[in-house]
Amino acid sequence: MRSNRSMPQDVLIPVLAYADVAEAVERLQAAFGFAPRWRVGAHRAQLAVGATAAVALVAGERSGGHDHVMVRVDDVGALRERAVAAGFEASLIEEFPYGERQCTCVDFSGRTWVFTESVADVDPRDWGADVG
Repeated sequence: MRSNRSMPQDVLIPVLAYADVAEAVERLQAAFGFAPRWRVGAHRAQLAVGATAAVALVAGERSGGHDHVMVRVDDVGALRERAVAAGFEASLIEEFPYGERQCTCVDFSGRTWVFTESVADVDPRDWGADVG
């Protein structure tokens, strides 16, 4: 799997929706000792959990008001094809300035999964994130 400084090394990334991301960052850092990786405005942040893991925080209205799981994969196109063949709903693949190609799938119970493939190693500052 390609390395990308905008993403944690772990394969699974919980994405948690909060009404107030800034408050969530402060409280999760205080309670659990998570360290800031980066923050974008008041709507998105990523906190380091140990050496290789992270949790992403998003504003509730940005994520459809629900939590989801992000999974890092080597080939998001192949994953999308497999999901569609299995009868899952899947979005078109979209490429983002933070060095990721992503596809959102909805499973048989309505749960949302975001699959992401690193296509470039991008410093979070290069796309506007505040680091640390």
